[in-house]
Amino acid sequence: MNLFRAAHLRGRRLAIGAGALLLAGCASVDFEESVRQTNQDAAGFTQGRLALAGTPAQREVMAREADALLAQPLGQDEAVRLALLNSPALQALLANNWSEAATAAQGARIANPVFTFERMRSPDEVEFGRMLAFGLLDLITLPHRYGVARRQIAQAQLRLTTEVVDQVTRIRQTWVNAVAAQQKQSYAEQVYEAADAGAELAQRLQAVGNITRLQRARHQAFYADAATQLAGARHAALAAREALVRQLGLTDAQAARLQLPGQLPPLPAAPRTAGQVAQATTEQRLDVRQARLGFDAAAKAQGLTAVTSLTDIELGVRRDQTFDKAEGHTERARGYEIEVRLPLFDWGGMQRDSMNARTLAAANALEATLRAAGSELRESYSAYRTGYDIARHYRDEVLPLSKAISEENTLRYNGMLIGVFELLADSREQIGAVVNAINAQQQFWLADAALQAAVLGKPTAVAVGLAAAPGAAEAGH
Repeated sequence: MNLFRAAHLRGRRLAIGAGALLLAGCASVDFEESVRQTNQDAAGFTQGRLALAGTPAQREVMAREADALLAQPLGQDEAVRLALLNSPALQALLANNWSEAATAAQGARIANPVFTFERMRSPDEVEFGRMLAFGLLDLITLPHRYGVARRQIAQAQLRLTTEVVDQVTRIRQTWVNAVAAQQKQSYAEQVYEAADAGAELAQRLQAVGNITRLQRARHQAFYADAATQLAGARHAALAAREALVRQLGLTDAQAARLQLPGQLPPLPAAPRTAGQVAQATTEQRLDVRQARLGFDAAAKAQGLTAVTSLTDIELGVRRDQTFDKAEGHTERARGYEIEVRLPLFDWGGMQRDSMNARTLAAANALEATLRAAGSELRESYSAYRTGYDIARHYRDEVLPLSKAISEENTLRYNGMLIGVFELLADSREQIGAVVNAINAQQQFWLADAALQAAVLGKPTAVAVGLAAAPGAAEAGH
């Protein structure tokens, strides 16, 4: 008897231990660790400051830091930091990713057992039935589901890093557009003031008969054109600034305090070389790692579907009691019950076909990502290098030549060697050259932000080339 009890106790302990191991084996989500991993993988983008504010105290601390940043002109890095602290969209991105990871982890959990109680009564007997049932297939496939969940959680973490890199790249590019638009507005105001003064002077000169009516009309037309360009530049600057306000998630009060630098940063002394960019390892790119995890998860889920699509098994432990009123005694019965879903109408072929197709699609997506990685990086570098060369060309060649021509034409106009028309045409050309130089600098910094993202594995398209500067088209007429 003692031996039987000892064996029974050992069996219970083993059962409890197995249950504890099963529970310990369930996948879980440590979102703080996931954020730390993103800060580590994308350190150049998050500056280690990515965090989810889950409490009012945390939000208050972040709000104070955001206020401190808004007290001074906002550089590009400061704009990124402000968005990390202040943007509700980024906070929503983090929270959604947390939810996604938790949903993936849920797939590796064991379904709760079902307790059934029944009471049957006859004239002479009362019968109570109790059964505790759980999915046997859930237990059998737990290691498999655990592996799938781990891969899906890792996918969610990589997706978070990729989306954060994408958001930061957008913030950088929006900041570049806002500063460039403000710089062009400032220049348009200078041109307008000069044209206004010129038109007023021409009016006085015509009044005393020093210039003709035609000459005065040309000055007036130049002034009218400058006023039009200034109106357009002001709206463009406002639109670019508001786009930045939206990216940073500023309130109206914060937007009123937003200050931007007067001009874009100067070009680097030297561009990155192709060799420096090529050092990025293809296997460590975010897009490649994400595609590989997608393939692994699909392959693992395919093996799981091969079993679960065919049948399902429920195991129940029963304990019944019957009270015999006539005899005055109670009978107890124990046992188990197995429920198997018979594959008579659905053999699970469609589910297996679906998973086979998903695995095949994931394999091809991985191959496509691997093949495209190098090409996208080369294109991004080409856009970066082209932007740098064009911007440097404007800085070192076009602007100095335009300035020299303008100075020479002013001397020739003062010496009455050229007329008003030639002088105004030269002014339009110089305006076009300055605006194109700002555009070139803007394109370079946009391409620089895109290249940083492409090196990490988040390709971002960027245009190469210059938009025609206002007034440039008619400069030669």
